[in-house]
Amino acid sequence: MSERPSSLLRRHRRLLGLLAAVVVLYVTVAYFVLPLLWVHYEHQRGLTGLPMVTRTGDDLPGDPLNIGMVGATEDLVHAMHAAGWHPADPVTFRTSIGIIGSVVLDRPYPDAPVSPLFLDGRREDLAFEKPDGRSADRRHHVRLWRVLENGEEGRPVWLGAATFDKGVGISRYTGQVTHHIAPDIDAERELLAHELEAAKMATETYEVSGIGPTLLGRNGGGDPYYTDGEIRVLVLTRDGRPATTAPVNLPSPPLIEWKNRLWHGVAD
Repeated sequence: MSERPSSLLRRHRRLLGLLAAVVVLYVTVAYFVLPLLWVHYEHQRGLTGLPMVTRTGDDLPGDPLNIGMVGATEDLVHAMHAAGWHPADPVTFRTSIGIIGSVVLDRPYPDAPVSPLFLDGRREDLAFEKPDGRSADRRHHVRLWRVLENGEEGRPVWLGAATFDKGVGISRYTGQVTHHIAPDIDAERELLAHELEAAKMATETYEVSGIGPTLLGRNGGGDPYYTDGEIRVLVLTRDGRPATTAPVNLPSPPLIEWKNRLWHGVAD
């Protein structure tokens, strides 16, 4: 016996209702929820539209941005010095020979040069490093670009790429001799932030969105990396004067906090 028209009509209505619910869910997630995860939060609106991954001299994707600082050049230099980081020497024939000698002979070179990276077509404005051992083979380092003359705090804003050089080897892409980075770039971001806070060089800290969660990233040397995709920003003290209280941590939107907990549960 064939199905009655009224029963068939009810089934079609249920299917249409289910389809409508799926469409509403898709629109809500794709056009309202997910965009909230990737906007630059209200803490630093002027960063919207900036590239979040550096480029090598060969125009390959380099290291992603993961650290930010707010303050004048002298504030940044004072803060990095107080945290025990050294300004990197410029790349010259002499300094290139010096870093080779440091690695081969295992001798100190705390100011060893770093290869240039480019952000929006411009090489880094400043670079700092901190040795991990005797030679320049292993080191913490960060490249920094001045990206805003006046941010939300009325002071210059810097973005940087902080990574850990775990050893010297051959680039997987170009065959050139290069440092290889450790894959957990979030750990390097947090180390630098912690050392600046421990040196009492920060009054405030917050996050803005970077490249977003990345599990299988590769930099210009072909080195793998993973990150929650956030940029930790520190508002620096002025003129190198130590802060008298612990830095204020401004919370991220609830969706970002949820995403970070989920990410670190997976990545760890």
